[in-house]
Amino acid sequence: MNTPTSSPTMSRTRVLTGITTTGTPHLGNYVGAIRPTVQASLHSTTQGFYFLADYHALIKCDEPARIQRSTLEIAASWIAAGLDPERVMFYRQSDIPEIPELTWLLTCVTGKGLLNRAHAYKASVDKNTASGHDPDADVSAGLFMYPVLMGADILMFKAHKVPVGRDQIQHIEMARDMASSFNHLYGEHLVLPEAVIEESVALLPGLDGRKMSKSYDNTIPLFSSSAQLKKLISGIVTDSRAPGESKQTEGSALFQIYQAFASSEETTAFAKAYAEGIGWGDAKQLLFERIEREVAPMRAPYEELINNPAKVDALLLKGAAKARALATPFIQELRQAVGLRSLASTRSTQAVAQSERIAVPAFKQYREKDGQFYFKLVDPQGRVLLQSLGFTSPKDAGLAIGQLQQDGAKAMAELGSQVILGEGVSATELSDSLASLRTELAEKAKSKS
Repeated sequence: MNTPTSSPTMSRTRVLTGITTTGTPHLGNYVGAIRPTVQASLHSTTQGFYFLADYHALIKCDEPARIQRSTLEIAASWIAAGLDPERVMFYRQSDIPEIPELTWLLTCVTGKGLLNRAHAYKASVDKNTASGHDPDADVSAGLFMYPVLMGADILMFKAHKVPVGRDQIQHIEMARDMASSFNHLYGEHLVLPEAVIEESVALLPGLDGRKMSKSYDNTIPLFSSSAQLKKLISGIVTDSRAPGESKQTEGSALFQIYQAFASSEETTAFAKAYAEGIGWGDAKQLLFERIEREVAPMRAPYEELINNPAKVDALLLKGAAKARALATPFIQELRQAVGLRSLASTRSTQAVAQSERIAVPAFKQYREKDGQFYFKLVDPQGRVLLQSLGFTSPKDAGLAIGQLQQDGAKAMAELGSQVILGEGVSATELSDSLASLRTELAEKAKSKS
């Protein structure tokens, strides 16, 4: 990782989250993304990157007015919920032109086979095949390339952690694969991100018990009026058990929504009321009161922002300027790495080409289906020189790689059985390979200083 250390912010863990601007924020967005990110933004140990994913919205929505309105509503929701744009990087994706440029650089190192396995693309192909249509019917290149754009969002700002739902883990793994491929070809420029799953935040059910989603038309808008909120809650589907009959909390959408807002003590008391036969009308009233207590104080600031879109736009543009202060020099670094350079270099083009023909081994870090993190050292021909066993976290694997790059044979002894030589590889050959890699990294560091 070649992250600069001179800035005081660089010692903090970078956390990145985006919300696609295709609809009005609902309670599921709030408990799953908005509230946790606001809480995380207050930690002095983290540096938050929060963005409005309007490029992503173009893949799913062809209604310009809806995308514009959603951008305003999501930005206003985040700020009304307590996000301070002065403390974090808060920006609109489309205001960062370096992101689509990085997308193209990543496209050039990403295998089509990897993108073929993306869940969204596979789901479209499977649906078309099942209905007897051409497998790629109505599949845009944007949908197919969606994971690369997401990878660029993450890798542009060297995010360490990306909070996602379990259905999004694949995208983080793909971003790691892209970063590894790029680093293998051009040196250690991109940081491999780590997915963070918040186990305590489940997918919030909607009015009909399915996942709360605009696609199912079963959402409860976050900033409904008090009267509308009460009306929507009264429409949540429940079973036919009468007042006085014991009720099951498991599988109850009403209970799950309450739990997402309540403290552990409140949840315990609500579960007890279920067991004692609370009527559904009374249970819905308790849910309404609990949500209203949390949302009501945010309504006025939200409405003030919604009625002043120029203020929101100014905040986003200011955030984009802060973000581009990082993105612009970084994309210049990557352009230099791949060869998009000034011809008036201090080194001749011939000298550069000659030096770059000297290939060195490279580490590749990856995750297997067992959930463990591994790495291997491969030579320029793809031969495995060194293979690790599994590590519980990417950070531990990265530390081991750092040890090997710095200390070579000494690190091999310290890591012991955690790493094994490749087939037919001698200890001397490995030591020489690590030495050449160490020299190469030192030269790159020197050239950048």
